[in-house]
Amino acid sequence: MPEKRLEVMRSALILAGGTGSRLGLDKSLLEFEGRPLIWWSVERLNCVTDEVVVVARNDRQSELLKHIVPAARLTCDCEYGFGPVAGLATGIRYSRSKYVFATGCDLPFLNVKVIEKLFELAEDYDAAVPKWSNGMIEPLHAVYERRATYRACFIALEQGEKKISVPLRNLRIRDVPVELLLPFDPELSTFFNLNTEKDLELARRLWIRFDASKSGRLNKQ
Repeated sequence: MPEKRLEVMRSALILAGGTGSRLGLDKSLLEFEGRPLIWWSVERLNCVTDEVVVVARNDRQSELLKHIVPAARLTCDCEYGFGPVAGLATGIRYSRSKYVFATGCDLPFLNVKVIEKLFELAEDYDAAVPKWSNGMIEPLHAVYERRATYRACFIALEQGEKKISVPLRNLRIRDVPVELLLPFDPELSTFFNLNTEKDLELARRLWIRFDASKSGRLNKQ
């Protein structure tokens, strides 16, 4: 990987290349409360990071998104068809900071206080990944160290691996029990993602009581 001068303190990465097959449409372009869904993510992540990188699946999607999220930096998947591993590798390589928060484009209730905490917990590790009591993890709501993660993703891609769990095996991960995040997000709504029409209907009902304090919005210093 070519050396790059680190120009910012924190980056956020949004993987926008998913096709949204269960919803039958492109999730990044999904209208949600008067805006495309990805607009809300970029707006919130800009409150807690110095740059937001959006990884599109191809040039066509990138062209559409640049008019929707002009505040973000856009790039395209390095290997189409390799899902989140390729998206993570591309976004990590394109980012300019040591630590990067990575997420999908289908989480309408991202909580920036939770994200701040994950950045803090990632220090001295290759990643800080939320983990549920049943052992399930949230690899697309996690903070990664740029160089180590790029190397791990590159190795996974060379081996033809598509599952994001594969590169994580080569990282020094700090498991973050979700209970640790409850003081910042009592309902843990930051992890709520949209996969089905029912999810979308529920999200629209929840939005009614989702105000600034609930979202944990921060002002940049």
